[in-house]
Amino acid sequence: MSYHGAVTPGGSPEVRELPHLVITKLSVGPLDNNAYFLRCPESGDELLVDAAAEADRLVATVGKGRLRTVVTTHRHPDHWGALAEVLATTGAESAAHPLDAAGIGAAVDRSVRDGETVAVGRAQLSVIHLPGHTPGSIALLYDDPQGTPHLFTGDSLFPGGPGRSTPETFPTLMDSLITKVFDRLPDETWVYPGHGNDTVLGNERAHIAEWIERGW
Repeated sequence: MSYHGAVTPGGSPEVRELPHLVITKLSVGPLDNNAYFLRCPESGDELLVDAAAEADRLVATVGKGRLRTVVTTHRHPDHWGALAEVLATTGAESAAHPLDAAGIGAAVDRSVRDGETVAVGRAQLSVIHLPGHTPGSIALLYDDPQGTPHLFTGDSLFPGGPGRSTPETFPTLMDSLITKVFDRLPDETWVYPGHGNDTVLGNERAHIAEWIERGW
């Protein structure tokens, strides 16, 4: 069955197999957060994007792999509610942007900044700092050498627009999205948000002027 990216709390995960990375998406409650497991098929090493909730379910999803790293996309509690328990159970390293690290209620072992990379076995993810939703919000980019880019955006970009911000921080978020995402990545870039369904960058690009005009 082909990957479609639609998941529900308590439901089955969606799995997407790329040549050098396997992506498993599942929704965890109570706020329907997306958690993404990225696994290198050659080494078995895994990375989790946002240990949001349901630690037991997240740990079970690791399966026979080795969870090496948990990256928290931003400091809002619904994105790290299960982090401490997952870290304690798996011994994984915790990573986040330094501007949000103090607001994450579990250990942050590694600070990751714009332009740095995080390894998943032999695969590499690039960190993109997208301030605005929170000061230290980040996205992770996997630029598939044999296909399209894959972008894990946390709550910075969803189908239909950027994540929640204030009138003061919205211009910063939009500027970051335009210069670091839309101006750099092609329309076929697959977007994996922190909540809800996936999208592709081309579906969102045409609406940038609309987002700017409405102010959110």
